[in-house]
This record gives sequence, structure tokens and C-alpha cells, in this order.
Amino acid sequence: MCRNIRVLYNFDPPATDEEIRAAALQYVRKISGFTRPSKANEAAFDAAVDEVARVSAKLLAALESSAAPKNREIEAARARARAAQRFAS
Repeated sequence: MCRNIRVLYNFDPPATDEEIRAAALQYVRKISGFTRPSKANEAAFDAAVDEVARVSAKLLAALESSAAPKNREIEAARARARAAQRFAS
């Protein structure tokens, strides 16, 4: 899995359309092997990103959880602490 794709479910506030599209773009880049497609493949690439984003938003809207929503700032601080520990010299 691409490390840039983050969990978007069960956050307060919910994931934005921009976050969902960014995750879809990373996914399509990963499976296609293209960072930027050629002109010949651009339409197919963009259509795939749009479709993955649409389906992802639909999935996030349909999921249910009994857990309390996670706080974005707390989760970001935890991720920074893990990264600092991981990359400490």
C-alpha cells in the first residue's frame, strides 16, 4: 500500500472531497505506475481517479462505527511522534 494514502474513516470532521480525491490519485498512481500519465493515457487516468474518488466517498458514507470519531489534531500529533522516533539518529 502506498504510504501516502491515509485512513479517512471515522474522523471529526469527516474527510473532505479534496482528501478523498488525493487518496484516489495516490492509489491510481500506485497501480498504474505513472506519476503523470502521457497525453495518450491522460483521459483514462483522470477517469480512473474520478471513479475511485466517487466510490471511496460512497464507501465512507456507508460505513458505520460504534467507536467515537478520532480527533485529527491528536492523530496528527501521534503520527509526528512516531515519525520522530522512527527517524531519530
